[in-house]
Amino acid sequence: RFLDNRLFATCSDDTTIALWDLRKLNTKVCTLHGHTSWVKNIEYDTNTRLLVTSGFDGNVIIWDTNRCTEDGCPHKKFFHTRFLMRMRLTPDCSKMLISTSSGYLLILHDLDLNKSLEVGSYPILRARRTTSSSDITSSGSSGPRAVGSPCHQNNSGPLSEKTCSRPSQREGGSPRNSLEVLTPEVPGERDRGNCITSLQLHPKGWATLLRCSSNTDDQEWTCVYEFQEGAPVRPVSPRCSLRLTHCIEEANVGRGYIKELCFSPDGRMISSPHGFGIRLLGFDAQCSELVDVLPREASPLREIRSLYSHNDVVLTTKFSPTHCQIASGCLSGRVSLYQPKF
Repeated sequence: RFLDNRLFATCSDDTTIALWDLRKLNTKVCTLHGHTSWVKNIEYDTNTRLLVTSGFDGNVIIWDTNRCTEDGCPHKKFFHTRFLMRMRLTPDCSKMLISTSSGYLLILHDLDLNKSLEVGSYPILRARRTTSSSDITSSGSSGPRAVGSPCHQNNSGPLSEKTCSRPSQREGGSPRNSLEVLTPEVPGERDRGNCITSLQLHPKGWATLLRCSSNTDDQEWTCVYEFQEGAPVRPVSPRCSLRLTHCIEEANVGRGYIKELCFSPDGRMISSPHGFGIRLLGFDAQCSELVDVLPREASPLREIRSLYSHNDVVLTTKFSPTHCQIASGCLSGRVSLYQPKF
């Protein structure tokens, strides 16, 4: 993750984060220690210059890059949840989204990174199941991976409406860092539970993109959820910030491995690992903007092009931010570059 035009950060399965300078790549600027398991995400708030990282230890840690030395940066634990998989900030850094292997999606609204979230210090909005056509309140996912609520303080099982319903502390809206707990609707998943392995955000902040697999690892789905900014939160009217708009079933190849997908820089296409290659997906056949083709009910993503060049399962794909180019990486370590023609 680039912090400016020369400084960037990398995360590693050795539990550390490293800061690098493009002008001197033979040595690290510094190494950051704080996580106790694999570090999987790096986000950066350009307003406060705070680095945000998450790992499989369940921790989201804030690093103050304004006060970096050779020995590291001051840091604090911002949030903790069980089964954490991925963490993202919206482009305007007003929300933090966290996905879990137990099928929950957590949204921290009106984000304030300067305030650590200790046990019981954040308001919990009602847990909801996102839906494409009707309002269905969920009491949690079932299946072997859904062994409890993502809120580690509660050991009584998935969050219910009773435990999640709290009035807003601020008239006309949610308090800072209010937590919304969702179990996103996944077609075909039914009541077996799912694992949200990959989480990406639309470059304009309009939607979130999820890659989900069933708890039995026999189905995988790519799903797009539109952000909905509804009426102020009230105890009698639970919040549901996401609505399923598009989805497609994926090739169930390479069970147990995480497949990282992504939006194109303009948000009109999705690149998704598909077996030994990648698929380019659009909201319609013309690759229209999401806001121009929002359906009333969930619709299939359209396959624009399939690209295959690997001899092993593709695990990750990424668009170039500046060129008409796509990269993909497979399990055996090979990276391929494509310049698709349409």
